[in-house]
Amino acid sequence: MKNIKLSLFFVLFVISAFWIVTDWNAFNQTNNFRAWRDLLIQYSGLLGIGVMSVGMVLALRPSWLESTLGGLDKMYRLHKWMGIAGLTLAITHWLIIKGPKWLTNLGLLERQPKGPKSKIPDPDLLQQFFSGQRGLAKDLGEWSFYAAIILIVIALVKWFPYRYFFKTHRLLALVYLLLAWHSVVLLNYSDWKSPVGLMLAVLLASGVYGAVMVLFRKVAIHRQRIGEVASIRSFDALKTTEINIQFRDRWPGHRSGQFAFLTLHEQEGAHPFTIASAWANDGKITFIIKALGDYTRNLSKSVHIGDVVKVEGPYGQFTFRGNQPRQIWVGAGIGITPFISRLQHLQSNPDGKQIDLFYVTSMLDDQAVKLIENEAQVAGVTLHVITSQRDGRLDANRIMELVAQWNQADVWFCGPSEFGRSLRLDFNAAGLPANRFHQELFEMR
Repeated sequence: MKNIKLSLFFVLFVISAFWIVTDWNAFNQTNNFRAWRDLLIQYSGLLGIGVMSVGMVLALRPSWLESTLGGLDKMYRLHKWMGIAGLTLAITHWLIIKGPKWLTNLGLLERQPKGPKSKIPDPDLLQQFFSGQRGLAKDLGEWSFYAAIILIVIALVKWFPYRYFFKTHRLLALVYLLLAWHSVVLLNYSDWKSPVGLMLAVLLASGVYGAVMVLFRKVAIHRQRIGEVASIRSFDALKTTEINIQFRDRWPGHRSGQFAFLTLHEQEGAHPFTIASAWANDGKITFIIKALGDYTRNLSKSVHIGDVVKVEGPYGQFTFRGNQPRQIWVGAGIGITPFISRLQHLQSNPDGKQIDLFYVTSMLDDQAVKLIENEAQVAGVTLHVITSQRDGRLDANRIMELVAQWNQADVWFCGPSEFGRSLRLDFNAAGLPANRFHQELFEMR
């Protein structure tokens, strides 16, 4: 989370720095309300389109950013916060434009006389074109702003069905293109030859490229592989479905703990699921999927052996790397899946570490527990099965009681975010360095 916050503030800082360097003299000439308002309109608009552009680049899932941010789950969280920041700045931009008019109409603000309209001496053809497009650009910007509010709210509200979110979210790319045109036309023309203009040109070019790739469904197409469903198994007590896939294309392989985007039905779109099997170079991969909504609840009925599917990936940095002699794994609910993959990997590739696996579940499924016990035994991992009804809530103190050398361990957690946050804070308070607690962001939307 630290990298996410730093990245967001870094983007805002860089854009602000370029703007200040370019418009420094404008501060000395800003001596009335209208001048300050015009300046803030430019600044808020620049920040807004800047973070939206970065958000569009992140939507491409660039692999070179994964290691920097700590995985695609962190990259998507940054993408989400770029969207929220963009929406906040767009609202601010809109209020700066509309607010004074409303206050004037209510009699709360004195009407400011408009100064003489300055004539542009010898404008070139491009400047004349932009000047003629200003009215249209303002209208496009306003209507795109209203559309962006609706689409971003849909993306943030969890009860909105995923299949509709998947379809509507792509429309934000079209909204971005309209806002990009709005920005190109309405930026002070002289600023295009300045540092802020050059920076904005790079951001807009990158964002437009990202938007076009999203609209034409070309995102990460080079990482997509075709396969077919080889077998299906249900664990009714846990409300989960195991789907085994045989690839038709060559899968590049994956590390334990990574995830992939799985498309079982084109109309539903791709869902991110953790890979629940170790890579054995045999063209096979397994997903264990929790019934969390209408779609995943009916997978055992809607998916059939022989169905053609699409898998994109692998992604993620939740890969159990660490220099400590011990590891503590905590898998809560469906969060057990990356650890199953790792158990299978360790059976043929032992790493010599002492490992304790805490499997936390609200419901026991004898078949599932037996499978995990067998995998753990062969891998040489100590398994602790914790059920809330029988054992109460698992916390850091209890783990530290059961694992004597916990302070010499890396902790790997996958499960509900609040549970992970509680464990992380307690371990940190007990003296575990923050960089030795690893948590995958369970919710990517």
